[in-house]
Amino acid sequence: MIGKIIKGRSFKGCISYVLGKEDAKLLDSEGVLLRDIKSIINSFYMQSLMNPQLAKSVGHIPLAYSKEDASKLTDEFMVKLAKEYMKAMQIGNTQYIIVRHHDREHPHCHIVFNRVDNDGKTISDRNDHFRNEKVTKALKEKYGLTFGVGKEKVNIHRLNEPDKTKYEIYKTIRSALKSSGNWNQFKNTLNRENIELKFKYKGQTNEIQGISFSKGDYSFKGSEIDRSFSYSKLNVILTENALEQQPI
Repeated sequence: MIGKIIKGRSFKGCISYVLGKEDAKLLDSEGVLLRDIKSIINSFYMQSLMNPQLAKSVGHIPLAYSKEDASKLTDEFMVKLAKEYMKAMQIGNTQYIIVRHHDREHPHCHIVFNRVDNDGKTISDRNDHFRNEKVTKALKEKYGLTFGVGKEKVNIHRLNEPDKTKYEIYKTIRSALKSSGNWNQFKNTLNRENIELKFKYKGQTNEIQGISFSKGDYSFKGSEIDRSFSYSKLNVILTENALEQQPI
């Protein structure tokens, strides 16, 4: 199970693509008129006008599954997984459609939702790529779905430099984030694994605008290791960790 998070400006373009496929099947919906594609598009558009300041009100998440799980993935089960995914990602109180496609070997569906909720508030995308990884992994474990050959399944012995070192840093950062509640803890954990963390500052100021990680002869920007490892996204994760560690 892999989720890909996409944010856009055009409900017309997104919904026309998702529902325009010859084999497209609308599995579930909430809060939209289903008379035809145009009425669905208009339903999303009208609600987006409640929050005109939000430039990208289109939420689009394809959920793809391994072909080994095809026999399990009935329409009903696919809807169940999509709804659990949305709930865990805090996508709620809003319009959505869930559409299944059959144009590829692996089972997959598309969630399209309004990032302007039913009260006109923005559905946050804060740290969504990192949360997406956690949620899809949890659902795979819960339902015994196949784990694909992604970063978590790489055979490090087959990698050449600098990819080998980059992957070692990736694994260490992932592990360190689970136990770190602030930047000092995070940095110290990396140092114990011979990884140096460096901030990039704006000019002669103390404003941090980037981050890099070094090990041995190689150095990488955070976003080169993984797009969820930019300074801003790591700072969000560590801030959330600190809040979770506070006593109730």
